[in-house]
Amino acid sequence: MTAPARGPVLRADGLTKSYGGLVALEPLDFQMPTGQRLALVGHNGSGKSTFLKMVAGLLEPSAGKVEVGGEPAGSLQARAELSYLPDEPVLYDDLSVNEHIEYTCRLHDAQDWEDRAAYLVDRFGLSARADELPARFSRGLRQKTAIVLALVRPLTVLVVDEPFIGLDPPGREAFEAVLDETARAGVSTVVATHQLDYAAKTDRCVALRDGALVYDGPPGEIALPSLVG
Repeated sequence: MTAPARGPVLRADGLTKSYGGLVALEPLDFQMPTGQRLALVGHNGSGKSTFLKMVAGLLEPSAGKVEVGGEPAGSLQARAELSYLPDEPVLYDDLSVNEHIEYTCRLHDAQDWEDRAAYLVDRFGLSARADELPARFSRGLRQKTAIVLALVRPLTVLVVDEPFIGLDPPGREAFEAVLDETARAGVSTVVATHQLDYAAKTDRCVALRDGALVYDGPPGEIALPSLVG
């Protein structure tokens, strides 16, 4: 993991996305400090994935800007700071789990990554299948592989879209524990989820409804089910 960036590690100013006459995300101002665990909640179509994709540099804002570690989202510097885990695993058909890991670590110039990789592979129950092709795995095992790849590389911000879909109870328990470990190491985590029991354990909850910010604060100070209905 990289050293935490100075100032807000994630910042949006007037961040907006629209498609013709449809506003997917109303102007959003947002700052996130180092090591914070944040849950992003809202119903389907509320703007969660749109926001995360702009943070990851995969979607251009219609207005405003978003920065990662003080650098524009999508820039090489921002991509070095941020690890993005989409809701559907993105894996190569012809690489084994171990080959995926080595490729990812070398791509991001990770140092001494072997021990970290072995720990994550074991934590998610992939040790016996690490030389197999994840293209042949179940949805849950593919998700676990994608989680390992997101966490094995250097990062200061982890952005995750609906990570619990397809995970079995041991996998979910392992992921929640690793998310806590990651935050304690100084990484800021943004997890978009419908799992309100997870959201209740985080430091901060941000809720979107129809593209608009409707809540930003501690999860214990609001009725969470009202934010996703």
